[in-house]
Amino acid sequence: MVLPYKRSKRVGDLLREEIAEIVMRRVKDPRVGFLTVTSVEVTDDLRLARVYVSVLRKAETADTLRILNSAKGFIRAELGKRVRMKTLPVLEFHVDESIDYGERIERLLREIKEEK
Repeated sequence: MVLPYKRSKRVGDLLREEIAEIVMRRVKDPRVGFLTVTSVEVTDDLRLARVYVSVLRKAETADTLRILNSAKGFIRAELGKRVRMKTLPVLEFHVDESIDYGERIERLLREIKEEK
């Protein structure tokens, strides 16, 4: 049986959904404002998960990342209750720069179009 994509990708998709739910509903810190879990990249050996988040208010990005990293033990414990895996990956939270990158390219394309 050939699966459509790698196991690490499937696990990453599952973890993204569960982590987003946990952060929204279970993390009680009011400083964690408007954030989106954009993706989770899991290593092939399933030992490390890089969680990429996008924060609506850019000024709060550093604080939000600090809070998430301090709560990663709690988030991982909650994941353990929801996801059946032999070993849960270690979580690392990172800022997702792809949205800013996309906006920059969009702006540059608009500027080029306006010059012509």
